[in-house]
Amino acid sequence: MARADDDTWDITESVGATALGVAAARAAETDSDDPLIVDPFARLFVDAAGQGLWSMYSGPLGDMEPDVRAWRQAMVDFMAVRTAFFDEFFLDAAHSGVRQMVILAAGLDARAWRLPWPAGVTVYELDQPKVLQFKSRTLQRHGARPGARQVSVPVDLRHDWPKALQEAGFDASKPSAWLAEGLLRYLPAAAQDLLIQRVHALSPAGSRLAANSPAGDFLNPERLKRQRQRAQRLRTEARRLTGTEVPDVEELWYPEERTDLADWLRQHNWDASSVTMAEMLARYARSIPDEEALPPTVFVRAQRLAR
Repeated sequence: MARADDDTWDITESVGATALGVAAARAAETDSDDPLIVDPFARLFVDAAGQGLWSMYSGPLGDMEPDVRAWRQAMVDFMAVRTAFFDEFFLDAAHSGVRQMVILAAGLDARAWRLPWPAGVTVYELDQPKVLQFKSRTLQRHGARPGARQVSVPVDLRHDWPKALQEAGFDASKPSAWLAEGLLRYLPAAAQDLLIQRVHALSPAGSRLAANSPAGDFLNPERLKRQRQRAQRLRTEARRLTGTEVPDVEELWYPEERTDLADWLRQHNWDASSVTMAEMLARYARSIPDEEALPPTVFVRAQRLAR
C-alpha cells in the first residue's frame, strides 16, 4: 500500500510491519552464539504478532534461497550494530546527567525496559497509537517493568507532536536526548526538515541527538532498480515460507533529495559527527559481503552547544 499524507497503521501493516522486522532481527541477534546486543523483549513482540515477513528472521533457514539467506543475515548484522550504537548514545547521555530521553517513532524499541538507566530518567516514546497499544499490551502480559519512568505519547509525527510531548510532561527548558532511529527515510523530505527544526527548538544547550539517515547515492536510479528487484525476490520468498502476504516495503519510504542532517546541525550550533555504515560495521567487527544488500546509510550523533 502506497503512502498517503494521512495514512495510519497497525503493527502488522505498512510502516508498523517494519518495526516488527527490526524486532525480529534483534531477536535473531539475541539468540545468536555471540550476540552484540541482548533484547529479551524482541521475541515477545514477534511471537505476539504471528506470521509475516518478520518471521523470516527467526524461523529455520530450510531451503531458503541463498541470496535471501544472505540478505537476512545482513539485516540482522545491520540491526545489531545500529542498536548497539544508539544504546551507547543513550547511556552516554544519561551518564552525563541528561534525564529526558525522547524516542521518535519508537515502534517496538524496548530501551526503557532493557537498558541500565540511572535514577531519575524519563523515556518518552512517540508513535502511532495502535503501535504503542500493541507494545504496551504485550509487555504487560509478560509482566515486564521499565527500568526508567516510561511515558507513551500516541501521536503522528506529521502532526503537532511537540504540543503532545510537552502535555505529557516534557520540559523544554532542560537538556534532552533525542533518537530518530530508522525514521527519516519514511518521512517526506519536507517533513524531515520540520521534524529536525522542532527538535532544535525544544533543545537547550547540552541536549543530544542521534539518527540514521539515507546517504551517498541512495537515489541512484540503477541502485534503486536493483534494490526493488531484490525486495521483490524477498517478498516472493516470504510468501512461500510463511504463507502470508507481506507489505512492499519499497513503497513505504520517500525517495527524495534530503537535507544533509550533520551539516544542518553544524550550521545551527550543534557539534555533529557522522559515520558511514561500513565504518559502523567495522567498529563492531561485522561485515556485509554485498554492499548493496542495504541502502546507503549514515549515522549521526550531535550535541547542542551553548548559545
